[in-house]
Amino acid sequence: MEFLTNDKLLIVGAAGMIGSNMAQTALMMHLTPNVCLYDPFAPALEGVAEELYQCAFEGVNLTYTSDIKEAFTDAKYIVSSGGAARKAGMTREDLLKGNAAIAEEFGKNIKEYCPDAKFVVVIFNPADITGLITLIYSGLKPSQVATLAALDSTRLQDQLVKYFKLPAAKIENCRTYGGHGEQMAVFASTTLVDGKPLDTIIGTEELPAEDWETIKQKVIQGGKNIIDLRGRSSFQSPSYLSIEMIAAAMGGKPFRWPVGTYVDNDKFKNIMMAMETTVTKEGVQTKPFSGTPAEEADLEKSYKHLCELRDEVISMGVLPPIADWSKINPNL
Repeated sequence: MEFLTNDKLLIVGAAGMIGSNMAQTALMMHLTPNVCLYDPFAPALEGVAEELYQCAFEGVNLTYTSDIKEAFTDAKYIVSSGGAARKAGMTREDLLKGNAAIAEEFGKNIKEYCPDAKFVVVIFNPADITGLITLIYSGLKPSQVATLAALDSTRLQDQLVKYFKLPAAKIENCRTYGGHGEQMAVFASTTLVDGKPLDTIIGTEELPAEDWETIKQKVIQGGKNIIDLRGRSSFQSPSYLSIEMIAAAMGGKPFRWPVGTYVDNDKFKNIMMAMETTVTKEGVQTKPFSGTPAEEADLEKSYKHLCELRDEVISMGVLPPIADWSKINPNL
């Protein structure tokens, strides 16, 4: 059996629906034979492990533990869904306080037990903020910590596929940038619909402007829609996309979607947000992109919203003032 790497992959929150699906996906994709499942809820964790053992995957060393030191030691790739789940009536931002504390502990565990980790993906919401907290306390380089932002772009593709009644392969380069939340910036100028730029179609008979606004709202409320339909938050799509990110970082096929990454440039400072990126063995790197003036304005609003959430976390005492971040993580 051929694997991308033999390095240890740690799934944090493995007893949950996202975590257990991530574990199964990683094993099905043959990322590494060394997969460790961690969750503080031992009975459910054992149940997940038993189910995966009963899949009879070939050539794998699947372990599970509720001991933090055992789980994190020697982990080179880590993906965490280990926060509280979003429930009906909640926004991603409603999860801020509890999950911020979980992200702090997560980052500190990385620094203590696996400071030479290669790549970390943070999923639990609000992912832009929990990812930022994890990065600061982990001591890792910004290129080594990413968040799941792709789900908004895949939801845009899904809505356009349904609207135009075209195969997904005909709807190319769907993009949302900025925050993974109600303030995300949904771009049209990057997208091709059957070879035609989407922004040239908006406002025509093919896609009236009011229909485009409806599509954007459906994308923004995509997570809420899943909760309304299924009675629980998304787990299949975030599981698959996060493991695709890990696979790219292990040297697998390129990741096709935006990634939440640390940004500190002339325009956006000291924040984690969805950008145009590449993910390789060297980690996540940003690429230049631009939109229409209206899209750029939406992105600026999204950035300001994220800064407000970041500053709220600082006021809560979970993060120190920005000027002190480098004392905790010299890579910032």
